[in-house]
Amino acid sequence: MMQRVFIELQYNGRAFHGWQRQPEARSVQQDLEEALSTLLRSEIAVMGCGRTDAGVHASYFVAHADVPIEAIPQGGSGFWQRLTWKLNGMLAEEIAILSIGEVASNAHARFDAHTRRYTYWLHNRKDPMLHGLSARVFGDLDLSAMRHAAEKLVFRGDFASFCKAGGAQQTTICDVRSVSLTQPEFHRFCFQITADRYLRNMIRAIMGTLLDIGHGRKSVEWMDEVIAAADRSAAGRSAPAEGLYLSDVRYPEAIWRRGDAGMTGGVKP
Repeated sequence: MMQRVFIELQYNGRAFHGWQRQPEARSVQQDLEEALSTLLRSEIAVMGCGRTDAGVHASYFVAHADVPIEAIPQGGSGFWQRLTWKLNGMLAEEIAILSIGEVASNAHARFDAHTRRYTYWLHNRKDPMLHGLSARVFGDLDLSAMRHAAEKLVFRGDFASFCKAGGAQQTTICDVRSVSLTQPEFHRFCFQITADRYLRNMIRAIMGTLLDIGHGRKSVEWMDEVIAAADRSAAGRSAPAEGLYLSDVRYPEAIWRRGDAGMTGGVKP
């Protein structure tokens, strides 16, 4: 028998070739599976809530795993907290386990998620503290124009113009629920988008398109043309991976609520 758990984690994507296992390349999934298998003395596979590309970060990510019942001590109060602490001791500094909690046997980290939010960070001044963690742009940005263009993305429909060629998507229909563009500091900019699903390279293509508008190379109305074209070549260039973060994943409350297991990763029980 197995006990399914949800694992909440964060990672800095600079050292990885994405979340998913890759032949002869380091991935977050591989590091996590190897650490779990070592600690639980059993082959453990994990399933992520999505796939992030090489260099993309996650400030919040959810994966599920099935743990053999015999690996869990009887009356195992505090077992998952202790496992969280041990994992953090074993994993590299680029990965942090926030919590582990039991869920129903059919709960699925990927297919049960109903919304995901991505955040893209930009800065337009040389800042060594942001190197590799935010995408640097040059020159001023017209934030008002970018906001008006971004608002055109809030709908349910075809986002083929923002899908990387060669993707295996069966459909390019997405439901974008909300977007925002803020300036939390003088030289820093934060774009956030929430949707039910995403296409391959979608957010980076959207960001590149918005930057063309922000730099005045294209008009706000150009966004309508890009969407209508349903052709990747109509949109802007893909923005760098380093500015992109998966920042939230939401599930029906009956399945999982963020932080349900408690954030215990930094404290030894």
